[in-house]
Amino acid sequence: MSPKAASAPLLDDQICFALYNASRALTARYRVLLEPLGLTYPQYLVLLVLWEQGATTVAELSERLALDSGTLSPLLRRLETAGLVSRMRLPADERSVLVSLTADGDALRSKTAGIQDQVCGATGLELPEIQELRDRVAGVAEHIRATG
Repeated sequence: MSPKAASAPLLDDQICFALYNASRALTARYRVLLEPLGLTYPQYLVLLVLWEQGATTVAELSERLALDSGTLSPLLRRLETAGLVSRMRLPADERSVLVSLTADGDALRSKTAGIQDQVCGATGLELPEIQELRDRVAGVAEHIRATG
């Protein structure tokens, strides 16, 4: 082995790869659980925000989900076509669009009730461990954004 190869970073030593791999595994698990409901994982995230906060502007959704408008707009269009959300321009500011749940979108909430428990169970971690991991990963993301 050459000295250059010996000093090369190893994939398994990279935090980015561990987080990426875990994220892909979690997203795949969500995909299996959401598919029967006709939802993608990003659509589910939008619905989670709307279930939590109620009607929300596109700008607020974008900020909360860390998605740009180029990603969010087609996603919202598909949710609207599916009859789960409605979009309306705000009269006071024509540039702002308010996204609201429809009755069908609100009713879907009860059908997703067990998903979080199933995903948590799939991790092999106990609830306190999951909460600690979530908080630590969120803290890492916040710190990276603040220093980046």
